[in-house]
Amino acid sequence: MQSKHSISSNLQLAISKKALPRVAKATEMHTLTLLLSVCVSLSTAFYFHVGEQEEKCLIEDIPSDTLLTGIFKLQQWDVGRHDFLESAPGLGLFVTVTTYNDEVLLSKLYGPQGTFYFTSHSPGEHIICLESNSTRLVSLGGRGLRIHLDIRIGEHDLDAAIAQAKDKVNEVSFKLEHLIEQIEQIVKEQNYQRDREENFRMTSEDTNNNVLSWAFAQTLIFISVGIFQMKYLKDFFIAKKLV
Repeated sequence: MQSKHSISSNLQLAISKKALPRVAKATEMHTLTLLLSVCVSLSTAFYFHVGEQEEKCLIEDIPSDTLLTGIFKLQQWDVGRHDFLESAPGLGLFVTVTTYNDEVLLSKLYGPQGTFYFTSHSPGEHIICLESNSTRLVSLGGRGLRIHLDIRIGEHDLDAAIAQAKDKVNEVSFKLEHLIEQIEQIVKEQNYQRDREENFRMTSEDTNNNVLSWAFAQTLIFISVGIFQMKYLKDFFIAKKLV
């Protein structure tokens, strides 16, 4: 007869073998969720409305040596259909990218649909300004426009690379390279946020020291003024022979 210890060991072994596929599946789902969250965090897509020849600016805070890709599309408002058309013929988009040091990284006129790129030279906030610009001789000012903008930070075009892949091996290789780029970008973002946190901590400490120094100086001034007033009053009373 088998002992209770051996029976329980066999039972645990059987349960663990049955649980292995579930653990592997859970790990795979966790990894997939992590990769999806990474992809979402590095890409921002939205749209906004502007008038013709109206400028709108947005600010992106990115680390140094980081590629930023912007994919845009202009849509024109159709009064008859009461809806936006799929394209905006005769219109263009002027894109300007500057830093807070007034360094111009990009200044170019595009068509109604396109992609712009720039690489940051220093960490910090970058100002991206978009201005609709009519390419026709006569411009009907004030027309409603919708600008679709997809901003991708630290990524290259994965779809184009996969389209050039001739087999599954190259496709997997491109995906792995893309994943490595995303991981490097995450590390760069973490280092940048760590540097910002360190700068903020140093600024807070300097401010705290300045406040304490100013409070100490005010206390000394008040004590000095009080001593002076007491001495002045004493001399005044002595001179008037009041004491």
